[in-house]
Amino acid sequence: MGTEPSTTRAQAAPDDPVRRAVEGDVVAIREVLEAVAPRVHAVARRVLGSGDADVEDVTQEALIALVRALPSFRGEGTVGAFAARIAVRTAVASRSRKRRRMERREALQHEPRPESPSLSPTSRRLRLLRDLLEELPAGQGETLALRVVLGCSLAEIAESTEVPLNTVRSRLRLAKEAMRRRIEADPALARALEIATSENTP
Repeated sequence: MGTEPSTTRAQAAPDDPVRRAVEGDVVAIREVLEAVAPRVHAVARRVLGSGDADVEDVTQEALIALVRALPSFRGEGTVGAFAARIAVRTAVASRSRKRRRMERREALQHEPRPESPSLSPTSRRLRLLRDLLEELPAGQGETLALRVVLGCSLAEIAESTEVPLNTVRSRLRLAKEAMRRRIEADPALARALEIATSENTP
């Protein structure tokens, strides 16, 4: 696995691949892509689910988006973190598109999506999060994924999404409220989450 290229422009050496990639050097762009590809792939799997057939396509889509976004990289943090945020945004958008396609298909066939009754509490939480990402408005879904999947701080989310900090707080609050409503509407899920929480309590 490649080592992630250096961190900031200010610290960059003259031959730093990130600096050269930002300036459009094709060889350096290839080096950066090879270095961050495993992380981008891991984020796509986390958001979509490891068995999702779209993981590879979303990974490639995110890497293409990274190339287009490189000129805007200001060197604040690592290029890997920059790529991961782009991967989250790409994966969330992909899930939303997929859900809309499935809803149109179900409307024509009048067949609901099959449930998975034997999921573990952890898998049910992940399923809940992924389903919620499909349903939320784009801004809320991206904010929730950045917070939960990448563990970004509110300030980091505000910077990466280019919105005020108060907007990030509002989006996260609305997303959590939507998740709470989903849990309350599903007693079995609520029980599973309660059991999982109690098992993790010291």
